[in-house]
Amino acid sequence: MADQTRRIENETSGAYARVADAPESWPVERSEERYRGPKCGMRTDWVEMPGAGGEGRTVAARDYMDHPGAAAIVALDDQGRVLLQRQYRHPTGHTLWELPAGVLDAEGEGPLATARRELVEEAGLRAATWHRLPAFFPSTGFSNERIHIFLARDLSEVPEEEIDFVREHEETDLASEWLPLEETVRAVLADRLHNGATLIGVLAAHAASGDGFAALPEASDD
Repeated sequence: MADQTRRIENETSGAYARVADAPESWPVERSEERYRGPKCGMRTDWVEMPGAGGEGRTVAARDYMDHPGAAAIVALDDQGRVLLQRQYRHPTGHTLWELPAGVLDAEGEGPLATARRELVEEAGLRAATWHRLPAFFPSTGFSNERIHIFLARDLSEVPEEEIDFVREHEETDLASEWLPLEETVRAVLADRLHNGATLIGVLAAHAASGDGFAALPEASDD
């Protein structure tokens, strides 16, 4: 695994480094909000785009979900186990085993602060060591949502009296399991887990474990 990690680092720092996503924004002629709920909205943007065959310009309407983003946490204990929580997800018609996670819906709170808060609220845990795992866009053609994933280690339990969060709705039925990281990877590859942040977080953490997570950047909200 260490040799594989070094090979990937060499490739991404050399000729292949040009293959990297980059921010870009095409001109928007006008934009209209179609719906606004407590956590997200729906918009239509009329975007200037190249014309057919690259000739001239045209305007095309693009509908998308306007979402503040979210943070998810790979909480890894000193036995190398990952915390998974089972929650009912109505749009999918499934109960899913997922990483602790939450929406970036608190004013002035960055992704890492949200991750810290959600780990306390959903799992009753704090972590002394935080690293950044890959962030991703779960549905690039439909939503601007970006999910930030963090690796949390050196865990400790938070006394119940220090937790002021009250679970409601789906969260009242949360169930938790600690799975060894290797077993969690097997669950992903066996098609037993389907939440996107969980799949990406678990596989990224497993890949990074080869050198003891030394290659991972420390997490910050700077």
